[in-house]
Amino acid sequence: MEKLRNTVYYSDNQLKNWIENESLNETLATKADAIRRNIYGDDVYIRGLIEFSNYCKNDCFYCGIRKSNKNVKRYRLTPKEILECTDIGYKLGFRTYVMQSGEDTYYRDDMIVKIIETVKNKHPDTAITLSMGEKSYESYKRFYEAGADRYLLREETSDREHYNKLHPSFMSFDNRRESLWQLKEIGYQVGGGFMVDSPYQSTENLIEDLRFLQELEPDMIGIGPYLTSKDTPFSNFPDGSFKKTLRLVSILRILFPYALIPATTALGTINPLGREMGLKAGANVLMPNLSPIMYRKDYQLYDNKICTGDEAAECKACLSLRVDKSGYKIVCDKGDVITRQKDF
Repeated sequence: MEKLRNTVYYSDNQLKNWIENESLNETLATKADAIRRNIYGDDVYIRGLIEFSNYCKNDCFYCGIRKSNKNVKRYRLTPKEILECTDIGYKLGFRTYVMQSGEDTYYRDDMIVKIIETVKNKHPDTAITLSMGEKSYESYKRFYEAGADRYLLREETSDREHYNKLHPSFMSFDNRRESLWQLKEIGYQVGGGFMVDSPYQSTENLIEDLRFLQELEPDMIGIGPYLTSKDTPFSNFPDGSFKKTLRLVSILRILFPYALIPATTALGTINPLGREMGLKAGANVLMPNLSPIMYRKDYQLYDNKICTGDEAAECKACLSLRVDKSGYKIVCDKGDVITRQKDF
């Protein structure tokens, strides 16, 4: 084992053994939990998720809101509705908002900039995370200068051939990766990540994903099991492995001690205790939903998504109890990444 800049290096053979060996779940989780407690203690950061549009110009073969899915009830939140979500979240103690959508060209840069500026003027002690897909360098820069702090853009896979099996020909593997580097250059706290057990994925693909992330050194890393959506070309593929996803959460914490790693909704969808087990495996972020209830069921990236009917206050209270029982505590602050100068 050796340090690799701000990450920790293990050989491909060691990573392969960890990824494929189900008997190592507990061992890896114990190691990962010790690392996260050394750096972040028992703090769990919450982000208020606002899914403001399920329109998307892309046609990813795995995604329930893909352009070609005619069974989706499409919606867009108005700027006023988005701002109302942030106000509700602020009263509940949220100090980070995650504004997420499909790649919807309806929202022009001026509109997004105005929303960011309004939130920051009204709630200057908050952080704004954007998750809107691939944009131009100029757009990313405008959003950052308006006050956006973070940007989530999961690369989904780091293998070109695998990427081409998951996406239509008009989508670009190179552009996806270049976008991540642009975001980092501009100054965002950057989030990357991938699916576990997506169609055609190999262990070697997953090792490539880990190596790319070590090169990128993102501040946030989000992963989740591949979950089937019935209205996609991949509807006959099985869901990803819950246990393998937990192992990879632990591996990420071991390789990236400083990272902000969410216990995703997908983990909670595939297993009722998935988010709690994700925390015990090394995750330290949760993202309760602040979107209006009337729209939540329509933001279905995959089937059977949980928490589509809970009020924001109910969702936060429920999560707080579950987190406490798991041996951690929810912290209501911006939850920035801890400096990577600490000796891991």
